[in-house]
Amino acid sequence: MATGAARNEDLKASKLFNVDLYTAVVTGGGTGIGLMITQTLVANGAPVYITGRRKEALDAVVEKYSTGPGDIIAVPADISKKEGIQRLVNRVADTEVRGIQLLVNNAGIARDDNTKYSNGKPDFKSAQSISDHLMKSDPEAWAETFSTNVSSQFFVAAAFLPLLARANGCIPDFTPSIINITSISGVMKGSSNGQFAYASSKAAFLHLTRMMATTFIETQVRVNSIAPGVFPSEMTTGGSNEHQKSSLDSEASNPRGRYGHDTDMGAAVLFLAGPGGQFFNGQVLYPDGGNLLVSPACT
Repeated sequence: MATGAARNEDLKASKLFNVDLYTAVVTGGGTGIGLMITQTLVANGAPVYITGRRKEALDAVVEKYSTGPGDIIAVPADISKKEGIQRLVNRVADTEVRGIQLLVNNAGIARDDNTKYSNGKPDFKSAQSISDHLMKSDPEAWAETFSTNVSSQFFVAAAFLPLLARANGCIPDFTPSIINITSISGVMKGSSNGQFAYASSKAAFLHLTRMMATTFIETQVRVNSIAPGVFPSEMTTGGSNEHQKSSLDSEASNPRGRYGHDTDMGAAVLFLAGPGGQFFNGQVLYPDGGNLLVSPACT
């Protein structure tokens, strides 16, 4: 009978969170949370393929952060189109004949500028005021948001699934995985400061994660999600510096009293992807500084 008993050696952090035998793909790996994840994996020995639409941003990441022990390989691609996704998969498959161990679905956008509360907030006691505010939303912005944040992630996961499944058996007691980067906005009952399309897309992506995890059971490819609170990124700050990094100068309202750090995201990724996370499937981590404890939410 299996007992799960382990030696002290097996319980070292260097064993539980070791990814130096992994090959990973990170979409949107040039800035923000995607870059945090890429740095973490590379710093722990994994070669990482990063993709995005902006070649210059990807090249800057390779130049600044591919310092070992892993490597960063930039592959520009437009994942909003199936042919772009397939070219990306083919490029990785040509080199990684034994498959990949990790796919991080991180690419995402927010196109809610017309309804952001920072650009004007409705009187919530007036139906007309709320209606007028909501009608400022752009149907094309909704379509673009859902295309990038939901359907593109669906097709990326579907296209990479055979390459992930191929990695089964390459490492003892290991199953490859997909980590979907969603958001606490997908479970908060408010409107995420007026970002109705973004929050709705992240709720859809969270449910897509559960559906993928269930659908992929027989392939032995796990699917989990990290749903962050506010981290510095181009999405939350509007830009990045010469190091592809962003900063937030405002005061955080979560119980921890600060915004997310690179190390917070790195720890979450190593936990779900590494040997210590092998028993997790269809789960969601919320690195949010306790924000969901003080905001109406459904988790």
